[in-house]
Amino acid sequence: MAFSFFPRSPKFFELFREQNRIIVDAATVLDKLAREFVNCELQCQVINKLEAEGDEINHTIRRELSTTFITPIDREDIHEINSSQETILNHIQAVSNRIGVYEVDEVRFPAKKMIADIKEMIVGIGIMLGKLGSGKEVSGEVAHIKHLKKECEMLLVSGLGELYDRPASDPASIVEIIKWTQIYDRIDKLFNRTWQLTKSIEGIVLKNA
Repeated sequence: MAFSFFPRSPKFFELFREQNRIIVDAATVLDKLAREFVNCELQCQVINKLEAEGDEINHTIRRELSTTFITPIDREDIHEINSSQETILNHIQAVSNRIGVYEVDEVRFPAKKMIADIKEMIVGIGIMLGKLGSGKEVSGEVAHIKHLKKECEMLLVSGLGELYDRPASDPASIVEIIKWTQIYDRIDKLFNRTWQLTKSIEGIVLKNA
């Protein structure tokens, strides 16, 4: 039996794709919550469970990274993908929890559309992760995700404008504005971190081409 001085290389790419699968599942549940707006508490519980699963993968990647001498891509790139995917999942959880805890009457259209776009962005990231180490182009996915990000930016401006255009004539209206300002803030963080990860993966692919 051959002996190697180097530890067996962990399957970082497979771990990234599994991490992305969990995020896609969470984004799908959030999208369903926004579209149907029923069983909010149950949907939030599902997302919380998926966040815990994602936490386990995050810890596995960090543990493998700390014990592996030779990695398929730069160590800082592995850390960037891992931490960004963890943050994206945390933001999904934050959006769902705010929708559930704040007990809003409905999910506003700009939020619904942004959440649907974010889900599509995350699916695109999964395709990009599948191309890591293969030398394949990711420019098509990057262009599509960028288009979705710009659409989210316009929807955010529209949603906030609609929110503040309505006169806050009573305490309930003021509370509603505060609730939706915080929900929109988390959605903003979510799609921007998703775009940041897209650019990071694009740079990693180009560097390793």
